[in-house]
Amino acid sequence: MFNSNYHKKKVLITGHTGFKGSWLSSWLIKLGAEVVGYSEGIPTTPSLFNELRLERHLDHRIGDIRDLSTLIALFEEVRPNFVFHLAAQSIVSTSFMKPIETITTNVLGTANVLEALRQVDYPCVAIIVTSDKCYENVEWLWGYKETDHLGGRDVYSGSKGAAEVIFHSYFHSFFDKSDSLVRLATGRAGNVIGGGDWAKDRIVADCMRNWAAKLPVEIRSPRSTRPWQHVLEPLSGYLSLGDALSQSAQLAGESFNFGPRSEKSRTVLELITDLSHYWNFDAPEQAYKVTSDIPFHEAGLLKLNCDKALFQLNWESNLEYSENVKFVSEWYHGFYTSSNAFDMTIRQIEQYELEAKQKKLAWAK
Repeated sequence: MFNSNYHKKKVLITGHTGFKGSWLSSWLIKLGAEVVGYSEGIPTTPSLFNELRLERHLDHRIGDIRDLSTLIALFEEVRPNFVFHLAAQSIVSTSFMKPIETITTNVLGTANVLEALRQVDYPCVAIIVTSDKCYENVEWLWGYKETDHLGGRDVYSGSKGAAEVIFHSYFHSFFDKSDSLVRLATGRAGNVIGGGDWAKDRIVADCMRNWAAKLPVEIRSPRSTRPWQHVLEPLSGYLSLGDALSQSAQLAGESFNFGPRSEKSRTVLELITDLSHYWNFDAPEQAYKVTSDIPFHEAGLLKLNCDKALFQLNWESNLEYSENVKFVSEWYHGFYTSSNAFDMTIRQIEQYELEAKQKKLAWAK
């Protein structure tokens, strides 16, 4: 798996206590990596990080990504072989309430990671994770390519676009050298769902909270269309990119989209209806109600073109849409019926790996 490149390697993950960070930490632990995590705290209640009891399995550090001196000291101490920067303010609705915190965390936090990388004197591969929201979304029907215009109508999108601009300026200023010890790239993904997400104003998290309490979920934009992908899909992309960067400096400074094929897109209403089948509602309409209270703009259509990842990394997504829904539903059903969350998560990673091997996906070797 990933050419065994993470086995016994030191991997620093910023934002390891978040939803994606907890899944990535679990996968890297399974791959035999020595994981060090750096986060400001536990972002949600419940928390996937706590439910998995990941503090027992990795080196857990608490700190603010905006604290440059502490970050530099951490790099000096750990001397990681790989860095995955996921720490972020990741909720669109929160960006309307806390715009400055969103900007400083997502833009200055990214700049601080890049500045800490500028100080290292050892070989290091870094993946800077941003978002599909970094693109200026004009809601066209085809997917955005890595060369399309960056920006956004809201603060969250703007902060992700700005993080990409900062990344590329740092790369060309300091790392675009044949003898650079640091190789880095950015990964862009979105519409990620999976077990253990309890973040505010995310559709699956809202569904599971309400359905566990036997309440319908309120949905704002039932016709909005998204290429939903399981959390393991972009994580396999980030890990593939890290593996490829460690072997080839030619990919340094590049950005890559990670997502499912466009034919896997579904509306919010279709996703909710499919998820609700696992909760024994008499009718799908009992699972949700449409609200007219829309406090912020939401894009009707947003998808990515992932051809670059296919041609340059030989990466492609693994799960069909129905498999994605099954993974998500079974995880939450297991959680609410008292299954061991860590064992369940590792089991799904193993199943995901097995399916990738059966499909002979390149990254699964």
